[in-house]
Amino acid sequence: MRYGLDVSPAGSWGEPGRIAELAAFAERCGWDGVFCEDYFAYSGGLPTYDPWITLGLIAQATERITLGTMVTPIPRRLPGSVAAQAMTVDRLSGGRFVLGVGIGDDQGTDGRFSELADPRRRAGQLDEALDVITALWSGEPVSRQGRYFTLNGAVLRPVPVQRPRIPIWVGGAITRRGPRARALRWDGACLYQADPDQDWADVTVEEARRLRADGGAGFVIAVGGRQRRADLGAERRYAASLADAGVDWLHEYVAPGLSLGEARARIAAGPIGA
Repeated sequence: MRYGLDVSPAGSWGEPGRIAELAAFAERCGWDGVFCEDYFAYSGGLPTYDPWITLGLIAQATERITLGTMVTPIPRRLPGSVAAQAMTVDRLSGGRFVLGVGIGDDQGTDGRFSELADPRRRAGQLDEALDVITALWSGEPVSRQGRYFTLNGAVLRPVPVQRPRIPIWVGGAITRRGPRARALRWDGACLYQADPDQDWADVTVEEARRLRADGGAGFVIAVGGRQRRADLGAERRYAASLADAGVDWLHEYVAPGLSLGEARARIAAGPIGA
């Protein structure tokens, strides 16, 4: 199992250059990936920076770690822009990029940037946008008339380094049929157990086993997204049980509300399974 850090380009140490420095530090400390939350504006009024510029700097500051979004709310973006941004970061990193996607939620300030309030409409837009994005990554002309997007011979070049394309991991609640089914149609899942308006609950080992059975070989399962708790023994047992269930990634969250010193200490501690 590999170990990732989820960070936010937000708060007192969220400036893209500083996040890139921390990502390089994480690489030296044995972490396998750094993933950026993707918000226009972070909840609580924290200063918020662009995740794609941040990822470009991370790509140039690191050599081996995986990097990606965790997750990009595709209905709040134009699919052509996401396709181009993802392709660029993939090429800057030499093929180390993962596109994490979701429908977004209305709990934070991002909900003020879109008129698509209905989650079912956002889900439909996400599905159509993913078809557009992956078609554009082919480098061939794309023409289509969809419910949400129309393209007339659109071409995106160069193509990503990764072939046949950049991996797509889908987020959302693992307890809901839609996000789970969507994840199984793509390359991986970064699903969580609780709905956004509920208290955090970890993905259970049983849920991970069922997802592994349904996803099959090659399907990537990423679990986590919360801060490390004080009981390190319990955390190590949870990590070991997930590894036994076939989970590929365990993520830890470094919250933007921490001081820079606290964030560096969390990173310096290294992965829980190391």
